[in-house]
Amino acid sequence: MLRITLETDAGGARLRLEGDLAGTGVCVLEEYWLSTKWSFSGSPVRLDLSSVARVDDAGRFLLALLYRAGVRLETTGVEMKALVDTIAHDWPLPSPGLVSEPPAVRKRSER
Repeated sequence: MLRITLETDAGGARLRLEGDLAGTGVCVLEEYWLSTKWSFSGSPVRLDLSSVARVDDAGRFLLALLYRAGVRLETTGVEMKALVDTIAHDWPLPSPGLVSEPPAVRKRSER
């Protein structure tokens, strides 16, 4: 089971997670994020993982996607810190000022 608590302050929004980010808990966090992310636009979002007991592969993937979307992952404890470090290493953020664009696709008339 996963519990999500939203806390807001002058520093932005903080989502505090408690329980397991595994199985249906991953779906709960994803649905929560998709339904509320619009309300955070322009404000920093922090995801507090300090009270998360377990993360499965799907949870790791979702955390990586949230990290790439600009969510700051905060935690305590050796295992969770190692997980956050791994995500930051394996899913690096784009360098500021660089825009990653797909190769240009020529229009039919340009061929």
